[in-house]
Amino acid sequence: MHEAAHTQWDANGQLEVLTFNLQEETFALEAISVREILDLLPETAVPGARPLVGSVVNFRGKIIPIADLRLAFGMPQGAPTVDSRIVVIETEIDGETLQLGIRTDKVHEVTILARDASEEPPAVGMRWRRDYVRELVRRQDGVIVLPDLPAIFHALTGDGDPAVAPSSIH
Repeated sequence: MHEAAHTQWDANGQLEVLTFNLQEETFALEAISVREILDLLPETAVPGARPLVGSVVNFRGKIIPIADLRLAFGMPQGAPTVDSRIVVIETEIDGETLQLGIRTDKVHEVTILARDASEEPPAVGMRWRRDYVRELVRRQDGVIVLPDLPAIFHALTGDGDPAVAPSSIH
């Protein structure tokens, strides 16, 4: 069983994040995990891979798997736009450090979130899998979703959700 990720708020109860959109929803990733923000690159489909991480790109001579978090959150896949980007992150999944790209519809900014504006996802009333959302953070312009990437990508080790699990990203 996967253990839920914990948000690493600083001593002042703040978290520096990169915000981005998937459709009309705003998500955030810890800025410290972001390595690059790329224009879309030609993707190569991986035969036998499941849709969540169904392709790879060649970035500076390194093969980077590309994840479409819309699939984990039950959103329809959309055509790329002029604002679409790939956010390359480094994350630890089941003890292994991986670099992977997150396909986004639009990248916004690096900003600071406050712990006192955050709360755990509600037990009812969410359209997404609760275990895929680490925290929700209230802002004047709406709510920012902090996804639980280890929970989403736990399937990479073989004991997660086969509906979104790629067969391999190595």
